[in-house]
Amino acid sequence: MIKENIIKILKENKNKFVSGQQLCNKLNISRTAVWKYINELKNNGYMIESQHKSGYMLINEPDIIDYIEISPFLKTDFIGKNYIHLESISSTNDYAKEIASKAENGTIVVSEEQTSGRGRLGRKWVSEKGQGLWMSIILKPELTPQSSVKLTQVAAVSVVNAIIETIELNASIKWPNDIIINGKKICGILTEMNAELDRVNYVIVGIGLNVNMNKFPDDLKDKATSLFIETGKKIDRKKLTASIINNFEKYYYIFLKEGFEPIRISCLKHSVTIGSEVRVISGKNEFNGKAVDIDNDGNLIIEIGDGSRKAVMSGDVSVRGILGYV
Repeated sequence: MIKENIIKILKENKNKFVSGQQLCNKLNISRTAVWKYINELKNNGYMIESQHKSGYMLINEPDIIDYIEISPFLKTDFIGKNYIHLESISSTNDYAKEIASKAENGTIVVSEEQTSGRGRLGRKWVSEKGQGLWMSIILKPELTPQSSVKLTQVAAVSVVNAIIETIELNASIKWPNDIIINGKKICGILTEMNAELDRVNYVIVGIGLNVNMNKFPDDLKDKATSLFIETGKKIDRKKLTASIINNFEKYYYIFLKEGFEPIRISCLKHSVTIGSEVRVISGKNEFNGKAVDIDNDGNLIIEIGDGSRKAVMSGDVSVRGILGYV
């Protein structure tokens, strides 16, 4: 916490010198300790000017989403209080699964880069360093495995509302786990679970959001976009990260207290799937129909040609627009 307190004091006095003695007095540490922590902050990317007799002055902050940077914007009770920030990892979901059994409920794992990011059905997810938000939330809910599946849609509602809140940009949900802007995917959600027949040991909710990328590989540029591409502005990842965490806890509490119905209503409100003609692909089988509703189990309701309806469970199928990606 000392390092966090030093940067907080320097931020409060940005572009002004704070003497080493002031830091010593406020934090009850030695000058040697101050010097040590200042050097650690410099190594973390903070631009701090040091002058004999004048002290230390914060000139610039790095574009990173560690706890020091997002904590001023966090308003949660428990989610994100244990916050693990990594420079690079194969996959935040994989790392979260490794530590989940011993980790605190609400632990968050974020990484500046994923080298083997993935989405549903094992699809690769491009995760460039410092250009997106790659995050996994470890939860230990007292829910059945069947109910825990709905946490994907809790996350989807949370991401959409965070984008609207921080960037004032309309986003939609492509059932069950993609966030869409202007017909292109901007975010994917991957929920994984460790459970027994009637109880959940833990759930990992992974969120991959394209924030400041300015281009994509040729095979993705017609399907993927970023907040930077859509707005033409570099996005503050710190405020956005905190907003997603704040919104997730809010809607998670609603889900636990009131059930899925409020989440279902929000999903319908922001859905780009409902009302669309879609193709449902399950293994070698597929059929076309119109997406007309989401039921209380989180299933997508498809109306087929003879007027009958089918409930499609998430995780079992791929749902695609007849005329394009959505």
